Amino acid sequence: MNAYLSSLHAIVKREALRFVHQRERFIAALVRPLVWLLVFAAGFRAALGLSIIPPYQTYITYETYIVPGLCGMIMLFNGMQSSLSLVYDREMGSMKLLLTSPLPRWWLLLCKLLGSTAISILQVYTFLAIAAAFGIVMPLLGYLLALPALIVAGLMLGALGLLLSSFIRQLENFAGVMNFVIFPMFFMSSALYPLWKMAESSELLYTICALNPFTPAVELIRFALYLSYNGQALVWAVLATAVFTLAALWGYNPARTGLGKKR
Repeated sequence: MNAYLSSLHAIVKREALRFVHQRERFIAALVRPLVWLLVFAAGFRAALGLSIIPPYQTYITYETYIVPGLCGMIMLFNGMQSSLSLVYDREMGSMKLLLTSPLPRWWLLLCKLLGSTAISILQVYTFLAIAAAFGIVMPLLGYLLALPALIVAGLMLGALGLLLSSFIRQLENFAGVMNFVIFPMFFMSSALYPLWKMAESSELLYTICALNPFTPAVELIRFALYLSYNGQALVWAVLATAVFTLAALWGYNPARTGLGKKR
């Protein structure tokens, strides 16, 4: 048990140190959603013809509607960037050293996933604090109730990043894959506009958005911030997390990658 806890502490600490030493990563993670929130929100609201949206238990402005989606954006980008370090570690050889340790492969990847999720949550709450400073606030209790939703969303998106990193062999290829995954997932979801509004435009687009695993993650955060609960979103988010995690474990199988011996 001590070995498991020591490995968890070491890997999470390593993730934290990487994050601290990469201040540009922290700033970029905040600037991107703030631009959407403070600049593009007005244009989207005018284009959609929406000033208030009543999808949940209360009327909310468009700015507050997209805040959960932007929280999801932060977690999505961080999950991908965190997995980028795995590609770098594999090129440098440190990944082979990690996977040949006496601990199970699933535990090592879980530690990596927990460290990435913790950093994502820190970034999200920083973003929410800055948004509140601009007058875009959520119910006070919602900030606390959103924590479990953020954990589930962070684990799901981090697991997706782990899965993608297991199939990428060169560091320079990761940026293209990130853009190919991130932007379709973000734009074809309920992050920026309600699904019922999407259905008015295109039934096909609505179906794609409804099946997008990023949508239940955003809805889970959105409902929690507004003191509500979305059981369907939770089930789909947990299911997606399990699928991505199992696929990532298969992707990092030493028999397939050659990184260490099979356990």
